[in-house]
Amino acid sequence: MAMACSFCPEPHVHEPSKIHTMIQCKALQYEEVARDGKARAGLLHTTHGTIETPIFMPVGTLGTVKSMTPEDLEDEVGAQIILGNTYHLYLRPGLEVVELHGGLHNMMNWHKPILTDSGGYQVFSLKDLRKIREEGVEFQDHIRGSRHLFTPEKVVQIQETLGSDIMMAFDECPPHDAPISYMQKSMARTTRWAQRCLDARTREDCAMFGILQGGINEKMRREHADQMLDLDFEGWAIGGLSVGEESSAMYDMAELSTELMLDHKAKYMMGVGKPDDLIECIGRGVDMFDCVLPSRNARNGQALTSIGAVTIRNATYEKDLSPLDPNCSCYTCKNYTRAYLRHLYKSKEMLYGRLCTLHNLHFYLKLVKGARQAIIDGRFEDYKKEYYAKQANTETK
Repeated sequence: MAMACSFCPEPHVHEPSKIHTMIQCKALQYEEVARDGKARAGLLHTTHGTIETPIFMPVGTLGTVKSMTPEDLEDEVGAQIILGNTYHLYLRPGLEVVELHGGLHNMMNWHKPILTDSGGYQVFSLKDLRKIREEGVEFQDHIRGSRHLFTPEKVVQIQETLGSDIMMAFDECPPHDAPISYMQKSMARTTRWAQRCLDARTREDCAMFGILQGGINEKMRREHADQMLDLDFEGWAIGGLSVGEESSAMYDMAELSTELMLDHKAKYMMGVGKPDDLIECIGRGVDMFDCVLPSRNARNGQALTSIGAVTIRNATYEKDLSPLDPNCSCYTCKNYTRAYLRHLYKSKEMLYGRLCTLHNLHFYLKLVKGARQAIIDGRFEDYKKEYYAKQANTETK
């Protein structure tokens, strides 16, 4: 018999087997090893290995970082953790296929840590295909048109089936310019959903992060932190940023959020971002990042380099025998010229996407690795200045 929920304002039911289990992850621990100003370097110990932070996580929405093999990611890119998506993996290939493989790690042959988004971002990005209510979010399948109800309990069950090292609590990511009255209702619902996610856990080897919302309103950010931070998550994420607001507002809210969060837990900024954003937010205390930008930009013809972006389709590179980035040691830069990469791109050859994605991800991982070492050495501000100085030098691009 289903049991009524005692802490939600609207009538609905929870699955009785999922109530008040209060399972906690015994495999995840954050260890701070150095601090320079507000920037910090740490170690995040997970079921599938230890991650050196600050870290950037390549996005593998459908169980693959597009065009990359696990060997590419580990040996050439230097990835330590990747991200998958609960909503998309639930639709394709489906949980039955994942279970047949013994979990997402085995299916994609990636044996380092995996973090999975809860589907909360799709509540924002698929707003025309979903309906929000207290029980959860009903999505219209963007592939086949069928309808699926995502509740906090179901989202946890999906992520535990995937075998995520870090699961994300189910939340709503409201627009940054949503009215304050709506923002308050949304935050309160996210808080209730967060408790339901904690109650639904059954696996001790799958950690879970809570998500702080509040848009770009300082009062709302503080209010949501007051609601959420007593909940016993293994780490915390900053949600609701990089969704159209000005960079200065994003940086202010990132700094406020990290100051509100507990220092003995990892601090993750979701969906960010551009290389500048990583540098700025590391300096404001963020430990973890993810974004589709490096792989998506690669496929669309843009290489991200230490001296600025290179738009490879431009005619100026037709006979350019230099590497994408003269300061890069990745496989692509060691072996191929801009002229050849432009030829591949213009010819729509598959190899182009692979080579440029490898380069862009290598650039991101090298950037955060350098930031980590600079924090340990007590010279992060110098590292930041050097980064911007190189970006301003466009003569050799």
